Amino acid sequence: MKLQYLGDSKDSFKWDYHDYLTSALGFDLLNILLMMTLDDTTNEGKTKPDWFPARKEIIQFCNALRTERDLFMIKSLPTKTGASYKLNLHKPENYISRNDRNSYWNGLPNHCDQVVFLDPDNGIEPEKKYNEKHVRYSEILSMLKQISNNSVISVFQHFRRIKFTNDFARIQERLLATIPSAHVTGVFWHQLMFVVIGKSEESISKIRQLNSAYADIYPVEII
Repeated sequence: MKLQYLGDSKDSFKWDYHDYLTSALGFDLLNILLMMTLDDTTNEGKTKPDWFPARKEIIQFCNALRTERDLFMIKSLPTKTGASYKLNLHKPENYISRNDRNSYWNGLPNHCDQVVFLDPDNGIEPEKKYNEKHVRYSEILSMLKQISNNSVISVFQHFRRIKFTNDFARIQERLLATIPSAHVTGVFWHQLMFVVIGKSEESISKIRQLNSAYADIYPVEII
């Protein structure tokens, strides 16, 4: 995540979907690991939030984020949508790096059911090597060990010039090689996919149903 991305069209999909998912599951917490990296000189982050046809309150929320560029405004999301869950920003002032990052994943609560959302710039580590823009499979395993059985982890995955269905299949294969007991599903739009991972087959089965209902309303595809 970079400050320059706040409030763009991917953000609109991101916040609409995760607000919907956390509320529909009836979970107590949306726990966000921003995985902050420094802004760059690209034009990324300039797409308008209404490119994704989110709810009106989400579009307004994203426009405010674009204007203020304030990470802590994200905490107001459930208030804006009238949701009952709590939103936590996990270590929001920590910038992620390729090295010295093990402590970043520690400290997730296990006393409640939650959606843990990971927001790396690019997504899950590629085949050959990773950098600060990726989350590693071993890091996902570390987080799964900390959270409750019903909780799930959702990971931002940017398009990698591979069909999302094919990319998801390879991610799932590599994920299960590291975490054989994991269950996984996904939803994608344009150049963005959310890979949702859990320990409970029941939780992931319910999310597949919720994703299907979401796809009946929004221009997304499900896996």
